Amino acid sequence: MRLCDLAGRASDTKVTGFAIDHRKVVKGNVFGAFQGASVNGEDFIPAAIEKGAIGVIARPGASVEGAVHIEAEDPRALFAEVAGKFYAPYPDRVVAVTGTNGKTSTVEMTRQLWRMMGHRSASIGTLGVTTAEEQVKTGLTSPDIVTFLHNMAGLKRMGISHVAFEASSHGLDQHRVSGVPVEAAAFTNFSRDHLDYHGTMEDYFAAKMKLFEERLSPSGTAVVWTDDPASDAVIALAKARGLKLMTVGSRGETIRLGERRATPLGQAISVTHDGETKLLKLPLIGAYQAANVMVAAGLALATGASWGKLFEAMGRLSPVRGRLERAVISARGAPVYVDYAHTPDALEAAIAALRPHVEGRLITLFGAGGDRDKGKRAPMGQVAVEHSDLVIVTDDNPRGEDAGQIRAEVMEGASGAIEVADRRAAIAHAISLAGAGDIVLLAGKGHEQGQIVGDHVLPFDDVQVARECAG
Repeated sequence: MRLCDLAGRASDTKVTGFAIDHRKVVKGNVFGAFQGASVNGEDFIPAAIEKGAIGVIARPGASVEGAVHIEAEDPRALFAEVAGKFYAPYPDRVVAVTGTNGKTSTVEMTRQLWRMMGHRSASIGTLGVTTAEEQVKTGLTSPDIVTFLHNMAGLKRMGISHVAFEASSHGLDQHRVSGVPVEAAAFTNFSRDHLDYHGTMEDYFAAKMKLFEERLSPSGTAVVWTDDPASDAVIALAKARGLKLMTVGSRGETIRLGERRATPLGQAISVTHDGETKLLKLPLIGAYQAANVMVAAGLALATGASWGKLFEAMGRLSPVRGRLERAVISARGAPVYVDYAHTPDALEAAIAALRPHVEGRLITLFGAGGDRDKGKRAPMGQVAVEHSDLVIVTDDNPRGEDAGQIRAEVMEGASGAIEVADRRAAIAHAISLAGAGDIVLLAGKGHEQGQIVGDHVLPFDDVQVARECAG
């Protein structure tokens, strides 16, 4: 494709691709020069041009010599739009999920439901790019825009027809998940997180709402979980824009949840759709898992699924990696669960999910990440001690901060908790304290395969470590 066709500039130069990292530029690329929090992409324009960039998308005041300057007040938005044209076509049916918690489980469950109904499907998000055949890690909930578009186009070439992706607040705010038509979008819930980036809860919520205001097709469907306090605002936004609306939850009009009871291997839920009530035997534990399943079912309905086949498929869903995943049963008979919960609400939900299955004590181990919202640390401690029988505070990706200081801030809210700095030692201690009838919850890292200390990523997998400590 030519630059004139993609960006409307008077140039017949053939475009070979797009790049936002000057080191990855090859001859014929269009370079995106964005101003970030710590790095200004405009500083690397000369280097990108030297490597062969034939066009640069940057703000009007940027200095561009030797290539076509494609000016934009919001360079990220224009870059996504233009790159989106270049990498097309994409899978036929694409949906997105936003919310503080539950995005990963919801997109992966949506993929599973589609697959069980005969569609070649994929999910993109925290777990990477997942298909029925493989999983490729990307390292971010929302990868950079070039990776996102390249992945989407690659899935189309593989014959994938249905894709569900996570739309994080960062990804939406920075246009990292733009450029691909979205048929349906879902909202899971909203609570405190990422205030180190957004500053206020209002700005954080506004970033998430960009999915419904800007990314979702005008003829698209909004799927909203009604049992969250923020759901009314999402519903109002969807109605104001004239979107189709599907609501799910105890107040849901599309899928309504009734009585729910725990079973030895999951839960039984009364589910009503189109006036008909059925009992769903779900092989997953916890209220929040039920919520994720219902939102995923809403997305499947929005993309043409029949309720009969969908309901049958819901009863055969598999657990998502690192989301209330049972890692091992200790030698003394205590199940050990691993969960990604790293916000107060998510931690409370994970504990609540396990509580009905506890005969003895619930032992919760968790930490807080460094270089992230400090304001949620003490509240996480409060939630843990309030709802658990025993709490162990340890390290969880301290990154560039002092690990001891992070633990101290968590302990301010965790009165009576045990502090064990080393995560492996803490896990070993938690398991050693658990007897028959007890349950151990290892929260915070979930599927992650490393512990981030400074600039180093040290190999660490809660599931694997739990198995080693329980053996």
